[in-house]
Amino acid sequence: MSSMLKYHTYLPSKKLEGLVRFFWVFEGDQLDETYTYRSMADYCSELIFHYKGRFDELTECGNRSESFLSGIHAQTDRYRRFVTEGSFGIFGVYLYPFAVRHLLKISPVELTNVMPDLFSVLGNAGSELEERVFLASDTNSRIQIVTAFLEKQLKLGEVYDHPAISAIRHVVDSGKYYTIRELANHYNLSERQFERKFKEFSGFPPKKYLRLVRFGETCNRYEQAMQVTLTEIALSCGYYDQSHFIKDFKSFSGYHPSEFFSGNAEGIEWRETVQ
Repeated sequence: MSSMLKYHTYLPSKKLEGLVRFFWVFEGDQLDETYTYRSMADYCSELIFHYKGRFDELTECGNRSESFLSGIHAQTDRYRRFVTEGSFGIFGVYLYPFAVRHLLKISPVELTNVMPDLFSVLGNAGSELEERVFLASDTNSRIQIVTAFLEKQLKLGEVYDHPAISAIRHVVDSGKYYTIRELANHYNLSERQFERKFKEFSGFPPKKYLRLVRFGETCNRYEQAMQVTLTEIALSCGYYDQSHFIKDFKSFSGYHPSEFFSGNAEGIEWRETVQ
């Protein structure tokens, strides 16, 4: 199945690069069996457009619940499972968490752990954007449509600037694990003030957010797992003992790390085709 799945990323425009990390496309063609995808905990938010096919969400009881065609998958400390049959195509915009306030005029805290459809957040403008993206002929056209929309949104609203935003961007871009005290001191804020503003712009208290970033960095070591041990991966990402590593990994992904890094975990075959 992995040879039929393709994943590509694209850089944003200069005007959006401080808010949009990248655009992405995930496609599956001529799949001859049900495909289950697991979205794991993530410290960033995404705009998602299912321009071909549709995924249903699997509940904890194994029932299927119809998901949106377009919407926001906000920063989350939970994993979800989705299923589809046949061919599919998804276009996504991977955002820094504070970008939803700049671009969509909504507080990141309001979106944490939820997945609203685009109309619920943007009204008719969301429906119009969805239609234009779905009717676009190719990826470049979709990027141009969404870029124009987001750049217009950026002009219409206030652009927030705060040391906590710089801290979030630095943590996300570096993938390194920091203590709250280190970050607060670096950005000249008291720990109490730093924690309050950090949550306001990221959607999570800094302690939880830093755990999510550390977890995400371990997932990024997927291709290195053949050359190093899980203990080495854990230590290089800032875990001080194996038990904390396993606990976080299971909480944020639903997998024991050995299962995830075995290459046989549910819904990660597409990682082999990333370009």
